[in-house]
This record gives sequence, C-alpha cells and structure tokens, in this order.
Amino acid sequence: MSERPTRRGFAARPADPEHWIKAADSAPRDSDAASFTARLTIDVTPELRGRIKIAAFGRGVTVADMLRDLLAREFPQTIEGDHP
Repeated sequence: MSERPTRRGFAARPADPEHWIKAADSAPRDSDAASFTARLTIDVTPELRGRIKIAAFGRGVTVADMLRDLLAREFPQTIEGDHP
C-alpha cells in the first residue's frame, strides 16, 4: 500500500517569515489598497473590550475605525527594503 504524503498541520508555522504575510499576495491587482482588508483577531479581557467600546463611542467612531487608526500610527508604512 502506498504511503500518505506528509501534510502540514492546520496551525503549523511556515518556515519562512515572508509566508506569514499573505495580504499583499492576495489583494486584487486592479483596485486600490484601501479597499482591501484582512481580518485580525485578538483576545482581550471583557474589561478592556468595554473600555475600547466606550472610548470609540465617546469619539463618535466605530471600534474598527479607531483601532485601524491606532495600528496605522503605531506601525507606519516603511520604505520598501527598510527593515526595523
């Protein structure tokens, strides 16, 4: 009987860090980058979630918009080839 091919596990990490970044490879070529989004899930405590929601409501923005702005400020675009 033939052997089964070795398969990567569902949560196996890729050997090359570049494979962790999939969004740039899967974005449609004919649209601008602003229309393409990728989902990011994080675990926070219920208390932190509540504080985030209250802050967003107080600012008159959605939680998603507020967190996108925060992440964009914390991780600005770098010049291609520039590594932190």
